[in-house]
Amino acid sequence: MSVVRYFGTAKGRVQGVGFRFFTEAQAEDLGITGWVRNMSDGSVTMELQGEQEAVDEMAKRIEAGNHFINVKSFTLEEREVLPEEKGFVIRH
Repeated sequence: MSVVRYFGTAKGRVQGVGFRFFTEAQAEDLGITGWVRNMSDGSVTMELQGEQEAVDEMAKRIEAGNHFINVKSFTLEEREVLPEEKGFVIRH
């Protein structure tokens, strides 16, 4: 399998509800590297890198959210893989 990388934007109830920590936990569970960050417009952006199946599962989990998180839209755009990247971080 090959590694892929995507830039994602989540909109909805995604700030002030633990969304970045939720995303970080899901990424660690699925072996995905990258980052997540709150934006001033109320959205959350991220880059997700890993096996395509893992990224697909991550997208499903993000769209499903949880009791607090309510994602209204989630988009992904393919990006160039960063082979040196290790881990997943919350950016501020």
